[in-house]
Amino acid sequence: MDYHSAIQTAGLFPFLSVLTPTATIILSFLAFLLFLLSFFIAGSEVALFSLTAKDINLLKTKQQPSFRRIVHLLEQPKILQASMLVSNIFVNIGAILVTNFLIGTLLADSNISEVGILVIKIVSISIFLVLFVEVLPKVWAAHHKVWFAASASLVLEIFNSIFYGLSKRIVKFTDSIDKKVGGDRSAASDNDDLDYAIDLLPEHEATTEEKQILKGIRKFGDIEVKQIMRTRMDVSGIEHSSKFGDVIKKVEELHYSRLPVYNSSLDDISGMLHTKDLIPYINEAADFDWHSIIRQPYFVHEQKLIEDLLQEFRSKRIHFAIVVDEFGGTSGIVTLEDIMEEIIGEIKDEFDDEESVNKKIDDRNYIFEGRFMINDACKAMG
Repeated sequence: MDYHSAIQTAGLFPFLSVLTPTATIILSFLAFLLFLLSFFIAGSEVALFSLTAKDINLLKTKQQPSFRRIVHLLEQPKILQASMLVSNIFVNIGAILVTNFLIGTLLADSNISEVGILVIKIVSISIFLVLFVEVLPKVWAAHHKVWFAASASLVLEIFNSIFYGLSKRIVKFTDSIDKKVGGDRSAASDNDDLDYAIDLLPEHEATTEEKQILKGIRKFGDIEVKQIMRTRMDVSGIEHSSKFGDVIKKVEELHYSRLPVYNSSLDDISGMLHTKDLIPYINEAADFDWHSIIRQPYFVHEQKLIEDLLQEFRSKRIHFAIVVDEFGGTSGIVTLEDIMEEIIGEIKDEFDDEESVNKKIDDRNYIFEGRFMINDACKAMG
């Protein structure tokens, strides 16, 4: 390190004008810490923004603080990405300055020329930046995205809080430019374009029903169980302590093929009763112990994607699931029929009521029951 550089360094870091062993350790640790922060930030960008909707919905069902932080951070992805870029710039600048000073000071008394020291600095810092700050974290994050994102979530939350104001202004500025050049196209507009393209299909190529099926397939992968489930108010069940005679009467009254069995309330479901299992015992006495034919219930979270639930139904060969909320309470039920209706439309059988209070008055006015699901209302209004 030349004389002028040493004078400047001594002015900025007077306690490091002579690099003692303690100062060397402090600087080395600081450089390591800065490179480690840059490692996490660079890898997190890949990990967080490669999470699919399925991954995010799964994280929403978890209670760990790190998973909650990930979900919270991704609620504003543009601001998060801006914060990560800004923080990574500052961290990398700090790492470069500290490493440059450390190498220059350690080699100051050597016989290496100034040009040689400069080359060593450039090569060393470049290797650290490219290998340990760019390549390794991004490759690792791509293969372990959930684990990496969870590990770095606290660091990201801190940096996002520090640079939130600046990042918000950057996003606002870039969005205004996008709008001026017409580059702001959302996923919603793309979906609208697909629906419009389907509507343009001539009648001899696709009927109205077939067009609805195509639209259902297009949106199938984005629908959550909560959007199609039958709410708790529509759920009927059998109390575990009921007598066999009462069970038979309940089954005859409801005409359902499957009924949940609960203990004290619907929040405490202990099993499932398939009405076909009652057939061999239909002539038994009213005090017959029917509990031996109760089957295990299958529980799903209300934020599970129906695409995943359909696969589970197929693999487990079941048609019925109990939907629970984040507190473990019963939200409702979902069946295979509910899932299929999202693709092919409403399926009616001999037990469905033809009369409904949900009516269309005119093109702008409808009447719906208070318990009518918003998702169903949107479908009814087209």
